[in-house]
Amino acid sequence: MSQRPSEILGILGGMGPAATAEFLRLLSVFAPAGKDQDHPRVYLLSDPWIPDRTEAIIGNGPDPGRRILEDMNKLAEWGASFLAVPCNTAHVFIDKLMEEVPLPLIHIVEATISEAASKNSGGAWLLASKGTVASGIYEKHAKERGYPLKIPGKDQQEKIQETVRLVKANETQRAGRLLGEIVAILENSQDLPFIAACTELPLAWDAGRLPEDRMISSLQALALSCIRRLYAGTGTASTGPTT
Repeated sequence: MSQRPSEILGILGGMGPAATAEFLRLLSVFAPAGKDQDHPRVYLLSDPWIPDRTEAIIGNGPDPGRRILEDMNKLAEWGASFLAVPCNTAHVFIDKLMEEVPLPLIHIVEATISEAASKNSGGAWLLASKGTVASGIYEKHAKERGYPLKIPGKDQQEKIQETVRLVKANETQRAGRLLGEIVAILENSQDLPFIAACTELPLAWDAGRLPEDRMISSLQALALSCIRRLYAGTGTASTGPTT
C-alpha cells in the first residue's frame, strides 16, 4: 500500500510567520516518509496582514473573522482537502463562523487539550495570549473534556503577552529568558506541566532551553493531528515527537 497521502492539507498561516515556519518543520519531522514523494502535499496561504486577534478580542482593533474566512475559502478553491490554522487566538473567530468554514478543520484547541489530557490527567498551566485567555476558548474545550486548567494571574499574564510580542519581533532569545522566569514562578505556585497555547510560545520555550517534557505544544499537537489524518489508511503510522 502506498504511503503517499491522497489528501491535501490547506494551511492558513502568517499568525505569526515564525510559528507557521515551525509548523511546516514539524509536519516534515512527523511524517512517516522515506523520500520527498512520501510527504504530503500542502497548500500554504501565509497572511500576516490579518488584523491582530488579541487586539480585536479586547476591543482595540477590527474583527479579523471575515478575512480569515476569505483566506480559508481561497485554500478550498485551490483544492485543499482539509484545513489547519496554526494560531490559537484565530480559533476564537473561527468558532463563531464554523458553519461557513468550507472544509473540515483540524481544531488546534481540541488537538492540544487532547494531547495534554493524554500526557497528564491532573491538569496544566495555560500559557496563552491575552486574547485567548479573555475569550475562554481553552476553558470551554477543557471543561467539555473534564480537564482542569490553571490560569496565571494578571502580572504573569502580562509577561506571557510580552513573551509572545518578543517572538513576533524576532527577539526569541529575550523571549526565552522571560518565559523561563514565568515558568519558575508558576511552578513554585503549583507543580503542573505547561500548555503552550500560543504558537509563538514553543519557540520561546526552545530558546529558553526549558525542559521538553514539561511543555505541551499547541503547534506540535496540531501537526501530529494533521499527520495522523493524512496518513490514515496509507499503511504507515505517524512517528510522534522526535524533537
